[in-house]
Parts: sequence; C-alpha cells; structure tokens
Amino acid sequence: MSSTVREIREILDKAYPPSLAESWDKVGLVCGDPEDKVEKVAFALDCTLEVAEQAIEVGADMLVVHHPLLLRGVHSVAADTPKGKVLHLLIRHGVALFAAHTNADSARPGVNDRLAELVGIHPGAPIAPKPGAAKDRWGVHVPAEYASNLKTALFSAGAGEIGDYDCCSFDLEGTGQFRPQEGAHPTLGEVGKLYRDQEIRVEFVAPKAKRAAILSALRYAHPYEEPAFDIVPLADDLDPREAPGLGRIGELPEPMTLKEFCQQVADALPETAWGIRCAGDPEQIVKKVAVSSGAGDSFLDVVRGLGVDVYLTSDLRHHPVDEYLRAGGPAVIDTAHWASEFPWTSQAEEIISREADVTTEIISLRTDPWTLSAHPRKNGHQEGA
Repeated sequence: MSSTVREIREILDKAYPPSLAESWDKVGLVCGDPEDKVEKVAFALDCTLEVAEQAIEVGADMLVVHHPLLLRGVHSVAADTPKGKVLHLLIRHGVALFAAHTNADSARPGVNDRLAELVGIHPGAPIAPKPGAAKDRWGVHVPAEYASNLKTALFSAGAGEIGDYDCCSFDLEGTGQFRPQEGAHPTLGEVGKLYRDQEIRVEFVAPKAKRAAILSALRYAHPYEEPAFDIVPLADDLDPREAPGLGRIGELPEPMTLKEFCQQVADALPETAWGIRCAGDPEQIVKKVAVSSGAGDSFLDVVRGLGVDVYLTSDLRHHPVDEYLRAGGPAVIDTAHWASEFPWTSQAEEIISREADVTTEIISLRTDPWTLSAHPRKNGHQEGA
C-alpha cells in the first residue's frame, strides 16, 4: 500500500486546480521529492511546528495543508528561523509538504462547499464566480495533402482538447478558390489566374486563453501565406450555481430566527475559545445565506446586493462592519478563521482515501491563535469564559 508524492500531487491538483488560485497565492508542493514513496498522508489547516511534529509522530510521509507555509516571502529558511525550522524538520524526516489554498476555496467541491453544508445550506452559486474556461470554435481551410501536418501543429498548441480526449477535430471536404494578385507568392496557382482545388475544412475547439498560441501555430504550419480561417466564441454552458469561485450562496430548508441560526452555526463548527459573534436583530427571520470561508470582509460591499438575510465569514473588523451595516447590509456572523476552514481537511482526506492507495490521518490540533476569552463577572460569577 503506497503511492508517490507526484501521484498525490496530481490527485490534489485535479481536485483543486492551481489555475483557480488567486494571483497573489502560493499553492502546490512546498517541499519534498516527487518520486518519494508515500504510505501515509496527514491533513491539517496550518503547518505549525506542532503540526509538523505530530505529522512525524504519526508516521506521515506527506502533509497536506490549506494555508501555505511560505505565502509571504522570506529571505532565509535557516533552521533557526520560524519557517525554516519547520521546513528543516519536515525535510529531515522525509515528509513532503503540499498546500491547497484559494484554489481549494474556489473549487467545486471545496472549502466553501463544506462550510455551507455544515451551517445548513445547500452550496449554490459563488459570491465571486471565477471566469469560465471560455472556448472558441475554429474552422480552417487547407489543401488535403497539408491537413495532417497542420493538425499536428494546432494540437501541439493546445487545440482539440475536450474533457479526457485530445486531437479532436472534424473534417469537411469542399472546393476552395482564389486568384493571386500582383505581389503574392502562392503555394498553389499562378498570379492573375483563378485557382480552384479540393480543400478540407478542419473544425476544432480550443480554450480562448490559447487563441494567440494557436493562431501563431496556424500561420506557421499552413502552406498558404494568407490562410482562410474563422473563430467563433462559444457560450459558457456551466450552470452558475455550480461554477467555481469564492464563497457560496444558499437557502436554509426552513426559515429560522437569526438567534437560532447563530446557535446552529456554533453547534456545527469546530469549537474555539471565543466562539462566534453576530451583528443583527436576534429575532430577524433568516432564509437566504451567504458564506465565505476565512477572511471575507472584502465581500461586504458585494453581499449587500445579493438579497441574502445573513452573511457568514471570519476575521471581521469594527469599521468595515459598522459602515456595511449603516449602508443597509444584512446581518453578519463572524466565526473564527480556523473554525470555518478546518472542516475542509476531512474533504481532502476523503479524496485521497478514495483515489490513492495510502492510509490517512487528520491532525486535529486547534491552530486557532486565540486561546482564551473572558466576560465581566456578574454577581460574583464570571460568565462565558
């Protein structure tokens, strides 16, 4: 029973495509030899020193985390620096480290889907959808004897990929004609004379993002100095409710008061020292909910226009929330960052358990930095500590 670091990485990259990561993010394999054998994979939210030590203690060969250890740049990973100490410890014991961060937030299913399900809503459309993988349909006309070489060049540039298939195209036979003018250097035909011959129209689809590369390959490999072709953008057929992106919007099976929903959230999420906070009328009826795992105050302005009854996220600050409420925003629930994202570890574990021939273990250390909360004493008793 074993796999390799490379195979585990490929499984995780398929589940949480790196292309979904935000531009500022740093995801993927942090340390480890892709060819090393993996018999056990451990999962955690953060790669703290304590987590690394426990990963070693349980015999893990690979540690998968959500928060990248090297998200912010460092100039040294010497063993006497905080991050360097963790890296040296992992490398010394042969433990590879992999991070799936905002790509896991946006993926379907991902961090936000697990959070939505836990608090009681079906994960629907994202708050901030990712642009779909827009595609073009191409048609290019080429003499039959040149079609094979042209296809090879186009496919090498990224054309003709559909799902798990590549080199996909469709040929149509027909007759093409043209008359070269003065200054032309025709591959076939003569200047000033009408030329007609059998041609093939090659049709294929390709990602819009690869349009420039495919066009370059087409012009290079086509025998004509002025090839005839057309490009038609295709509509995105992805259901918006299933699109990848940050956050999720959904509805509760039955309406409830904000106070009841807050308690439902507190009961569903992993416990932290300070629990959750809420801003809003306790007796307000809640039905439509928006959630965003981790720090979600950047979506406060967006949430006001979603028609939701409450927005659940983490790491909220006084002034942004105050201004948001003054502007008519719906109620907000502020959870611990760790609590909103740690449940993802079980989702990632399920994927690896299903797809790889390894054993797995979730490291359940609470890496939420807050360890204590207190409230004023009343009548000689301290409440809520």
